[in-house]
Amino acid sequence: MNKVTTVFRILEKTHQPTMLELLGHYTPFQILIMTMLSARTKDSTTIPIVQQMFKKYSSPEDFVQLEIKELEKILYRIGFFRTKAKNVKKLSEMILARYDGNVPDTLEELASLPGIGRKTANCILNYVFNKPAIAVDVHVHRIANRLGWIDTNTAEQTEQELQGIIPREEWINVNKLLVGHGQTICIPIKPKCPQCLIKEYCNYGKMQRLALGRIN
Repeated sequence: MNKVTTVFRILEKTHQPTMLELLGHYTPFQILIMTMLSARTKDSTTIPIVQQMFKKYSSPEDFVQLEIKELEKILYRIGFFRTKAKNVKKLSEMILARYDGNVPDTLEELASLPGIGRKTANCILNYVFNKPAIAVDVHVHRIANRLGWIDTNTAEQTEQELQGIIPREEWINVNKLLVGHGQTICIPIKPKCPQCLIKEYCNYGKMQRLALGRIN
C-alpha cells in the first residue's frame, strides 16, 4: 500500500458525509445546481436553501420559467447570488436546448455550461456518474500540498499532478475524503495538527513538530 492509499484508509475511519453524499438522492440536474451554488459558500448555508428550493423548483423547465428576481430572493444568502441566479437560468436553458434536459457526463460538456468550472464538472463526474475524476477545491489543493504529495500553485496544476501519483481507482476518494478533513482538522489557519490522524504522513505536520521541539 503506497502513502496515498494509506492516508485514505485512515481518513475513511472518521469520514463524515460531504454535502454531495448527504444529498446524493437528488437528481443529476439538482446535484449540478447545488454544487455550482456551493462555490465560496458554506455547506451549512447551501444545504437548507437548496432543500427548500427543490421542493418547489426541481427541473430545468422550472428554472427557465422562474423570474430572475424571484430566484435571487431564494438565493440571496448564497455568495455571489446574483451571478449564480443568472447562471442557473442560462444553464437550465442550455441543458434543455443541447441535451434534451439531461445532464451531460463528460468533462468538456459539463465545463462548457455557465458557472461550471473544472472543479464542479469533476464533482459531477465523481458523485453523479461514478466516474474517476479529481475535483480540486481549496481543501484538496491545500492538503495535498501540506502532505508533500505535490508542490503546486493552482488548482489546475494540482489536478494534473495528483492524476500522476494517485491510483486511478482512488480518484473518486480524493474530494470526498480531503474536503471533510480540510473543513474540520486541516483548516487554513492554525490547523489542528495534534488531533490529526495522518500527521505522521504529513510534511507540514513534521515541520510543525520540529519547530515546536526547537521552541521547547
